[in-house]
Amino acid sequence: MLCKYLQPKTTLRKKIPRHIAIIMDGNGRWAQKKGKIRTLGHKAGFKAVKEAIKFAIQNKIEVLTLYTFSSENWKRPKLEVVSLIKLFLFALKNELKYLNKYNICLKVIGDLTFFSEELQSCIYQAEKITLNNSGLILNIAANYGGKWDIVQGVKKIITAVHNGDLNINQIEEKTFSQYLSTSSLLPVDLVIRTGGEKRLSNFLLWQIAYSELYFTDVLWPDFNRFVFQDAMSYFSTRNRRFGGLIKD
Repeated sequence: MLCKYLQPKTTLRKKIPRHIAIIMDGNGRWAQKKGKIRTLGHKAGFKAVKEAIKFAIQNKIEVLTLYTFSSENWKRPKLEVVSLIKLFLFALKNELKYLNKYNICLKVIGDLTFFSEELQSCIYQAEKITLNNSGLILNIAANYGGKWDIVQGVKKIITAVHNGDLNINQIEEKTFSQYLSTSSLLPVDLVIRTGGEKRLSNFLLWQIAYSELYFTDVLWPDFNRFVFQDAMSYFSTRNRRFGGLIKD
């Protein structure tokens, strides 16, 4: 299910990222520091999600991608995994009015076949209901992995070549990007990771080759508009050369 396709603008906004991706890390540690079970940290993190969405809308960010559940998260304790999935299901069922109120178009990327039929149905319905919303695109990465995305892209290309829809000589970087789960979205300008870790954790590996990276020690439940603004301010200082020379 695709939201409106974003074409590059003729006049680019300087120093303002159009697509921001966030690795929301630190829910469990936040809960443990407060003497609570880890699952309560995920519930607290849901409030931070709404804060981030609100800030993105206010600052006219066009795409916000949130890494909610990685393909490696299945390795966590069963109770925590179940809690994460229940929270995702709850949000899909109860936040549709919020999404429509603020003209948000929902998109979910990842290998959804691992989820229950109920959850897959809720995802499909939420995408369908918000499809024509023309505001912020909220892109949720669920059971997502960057390596998985690249592999499934390769499989699609092989199928297209086998069916005669694509010539092998047509395959280049731009072509390959069209077979990834983010094909309808703008390039990622800024990646934010909370929680103090400084790694990408298998997130959008192809898509963030030239993204700016911002790391903060703030744990995700404590993420707010001030932290988000700090990341935006950092981005505004960057000279994005994309491998070229600094322009005068």
